[in-house]
Amino acid sequence: MSEPTDSPVDWVKQHIDRYVASDGADGQLWQGVPTLLLTVTGRSSGEARRTALIYAEDGNDVIVVASKGGADEHPQWYLNLLADPDVHVQVGPRRYAATARTAGPDERDRLWALAATVFPTYEQYRARTAREIPVVVLSPA
Repeated sequence: MSEPTDSPVDWVKQHIDRYVASDGADGQLWQGVPTLLLTVTGRSSGEARRTALIYAEDGNDVIVVASKGGADEHPQWYLNLLADPDVHVQVGPRRYAATARTAGPDERDRLWALAATVFPTYEQYRARTAREIPVVVLSPA
């Protein structure tokens, strides 16, 4: 995978810069919650795109939520991983390839509750939008 383009959102890009420069030591915790770096392939450009996301752990998998702050549309990173589920993850200093999938109905409620335990604000985001906010499972490849 080529060198990724980081989020165009300034504060997210600054977070990513600190995360990368410190090998995860500065940035894995953001406002007291754990974050990871997710790199996806742009569905139109084919280029690597990187963002920082809050995560929860579920066994060997990590769970991220495509909340976009409760916006009515999905975040770009989620649309990109739907087109290509082969992603790269950095959790602290650990970097690995993973496969992304949207949680199915049989596991979604449990995983949503797990994510909301880590970041309770997800419940406020859910109340802001009529869309079902996707819960994404990232499994090591």
